[in-house]
Amino acid sequence: MRDRGFTEIDLRGMLQDASGYRADEQDGRWVVETRLRERSWEMVVEPDHEGRLLVLVTAYTVK
Repeated sequence: MRDRGFTEIDLRGMLQDASGYRADEQDGRWVVETRLRERSWEMVVEPDHEGRLLVLVTAYTVK
């Protein structure tokens, strides 16, 4: 997260403000479309059904 300039609080806001999502190329993962600081971002997430969590795999800006 530090490398990309956001915090856990930013990530929570990005999820809350998501504009869409789609299935990822890897089964069981999803790409969430969102924005942060006027830039478009995509977050790759994977549900952890056993722990009832959403695991962030990676997040990156979209050019």
